[in-house]
Amino acid sequence: MAKKKNIQIPQIPGDMAPYLFHQGTNFHTQNYLGCHRTKEGYVFRTWAPNAHSVALVADFTNWGEGLPLTRVTEMGVWEVSIPAADLEGKPYKYRISGKNGVRYKADPYAAMNETLQKTASLVYTKDDFRWTDGTWMNKRRRLSHSPNFYSAPLHIYEMHLASWRTRDGRCNADGDAYLTYREIADLLVPYVKKMGYTHVELLPIGEYPFDGSWGYQCCGYFSPTSRYGTPEDFAYFVNKLHSNGIGVLLDWVPAHFPKDEHGLYEFDGAPLYEYQGWDRQEHTEWGTRCFDVGRPEVQSFLISSALYWIEHFHLDGLRVDAVASMLYLDYARKPGEWVPNVHGGRENLEAIAFFRKLNSALFGAHGDILMIAEESTSWAAVTKPVYQGGLGFNFKWNMGWANDMYEYVSLDPIARQYHHNKLNFSLCYAFSENYILPVSHDEVVHGKKSLLDKMWGGYEQKFAGDRLFMAYQMTHPGKKLTFMGCEFGQFREWDYENQLEWFMTDYEMHGRLWHFSETLNNFYLSHKALWEDDFSWGGFEWIWADNKEDNLIAYTRKGRSGESLICVLNFSAAPRENYPIPVPDEAEAYKEVLSTDDIAFGGEGRLNGGLLRPAPDWALDGKRTLRITIPPLSAVILEPKKLPGRKKT
Repeated sequence: MAKKKNIQIPQIPGDMAPYLFHQGTNFHTQNYLGCHRTKEGYVFRTWAPNAHSVALVADFTNWGEGLPLTRVTEMGVWEVSIPAADLEGKPYKYRISGKNGVRYKADPYAAMNETLQKTASLVYTKDDFRWTDGTWMNKRRRLSHSPNFYSAPLHIYEMHLASWRTRDGRCNADGDAYLTYREIADLLVPYVKKMGYTHVELLPIGEYPFDGSWGYQCCGYFSPTSRYGTPEDFAYFVNKLHSNGIGVLLDWVPAHFPKDEHGLYEFDGAPLYEYQGWDRQEHTEWGTRCFDVGRPEVQSFLISSALYWIEHFHLDGLRVDAVASMLYLDYARKPGEWVPNVHGGRENLEAIAFFRKLNSALFGAHGDILMIAEESTSWAAVTKPVYQGGLGFNFKWNMGWANDMYEYVSLDPIARQYHHNKLNFSLCYAFSENYILPVSHDEVVHGKKSLLDKMWGGYEQKFAGDRLFMAYQMTHPGKKLTFMGCEFGQFREWDYENQLEWFMTDYEMHGRLWHFSETLNNFYLSHKALWEDDFSWGGFEWIWADNKEDNLIAYTRKGRSGESLICVLNFSAAPRENYPIPVPDEAEAYKEVLSTDDIAFGGEGRLNGGLLRPAPDWALDGKRTLRITIPPLSAVILEPKKLPGRKKT
């Protein structure tokens, strides 16, 4: 049966490919460089302008001196053709002689690599996977136009494949406990659908040598890690999720790469993929080299990589890591360790131009994808289009909201009144960008505590605080992201070598929190008021913003067709009895549709039952007001209702 293609990939004529590569405009460079099948056998090409000589070494050359490559462009592309019937799966490297001696390098454009202690590239030219995700891809295209994904629910389940689940619960340090892409997909699909997430986001899976980097120190920008199987197995993973209505996003790292000897580091005996100058070359705190994004060939390399993941594996978008580290010349550098730009500023002008070029290229080819920036500063217009002077991303992580909230929920409620701005300040800038509210992997490691353990109080108070925090995240303007394990309240910090502590769900409070997460997520999906207008004041209105003495906030979330929810959040350890909540004039009555204090979720069951009828409250200037009970450390969500027996007029 013929292969079903959902994405058409443009083909660049062979004689134009090297020219465009050197111009920085070949966005499918992997179709030229790397290893490719030909009618006669195979052709290998690599870019090494500073090399004195390049040879292909492999099993089929008996390693040794290898087969010499010929330099075929003045700007440093080398090539060799091999007549061979079948080299699939064979390991190979390039033996590069340069000014610093001889180095053995993996292929930067390899479609598959060895992993862990092995560092060779593998011949892999197979491309016959039959995609069956046409329904999802068509839905994605429609959604990008009307009503568009800004007005659609988006709750991302961030996950690290190696530690979500392992084989028989064993430690990954042994190297044999990984589940395969196919096994993970088969387990993940029913879980994500049940829990109510719309997308999964994978920590980087481009081949990486060191497990402890979690994939953020990548050597294979075109090869899914072999820890979990072949590229075809990864295609199965994406296809399986898509076929079940689940989107797939990937963390992608254009900021830096590791200094492993077999990788991009001084690839041809001198700085090549990295910056040449001392002031930009290294991220000393990470021990990595920084991509020279001003160099045309590096632009071709990186943009080709981004498009490859989207086109070859049908990914729905990329979360771009460490954007701030690229935008600022003085990022993590002391005075005297950086050189200002030509205007005397600290902005990296080449990085700004690169991001605009990247997003223009990707959206020019695929207007239905998501490009998400992990940008931790107040850099302006990250999510504005390039033609409006922005960087061109769809979304940006709201790390300011996350950091403020982590600090706030760790405080004793007695002290919270003095830090109320941590609770409400995010609404001062909530609509300046298209934000995603992240509860990410970075915040549950390195002594920062798990999400549950960040909460103030004793055992049960921590669970109550966690439910309240998640309710605030889910009802606050912006799309959502939650890291695996937070949904059932893992107490231990995330450990990349071991699977999540799923056994905790057998404990009553963790099991009830897990049920709450499922209920809250699906409540979010079923209520347009929580996602239809996330990026303007049309979707949000304060009721109480400054009740700092009571540690309380209240607001209305509104959809575009009249839907609305009243959200009341009590961050105090004391109950608020008969508390006045002003409500709009239109509604006849309200009903409590969600309370985080429900016994089913681990609370004490202090609910507001029945229909609640507003009445004028002269203590509040005659405003129509509901009098409700708000339990300690809880959120109450109210929905307008018609009174029984009332006829429309």
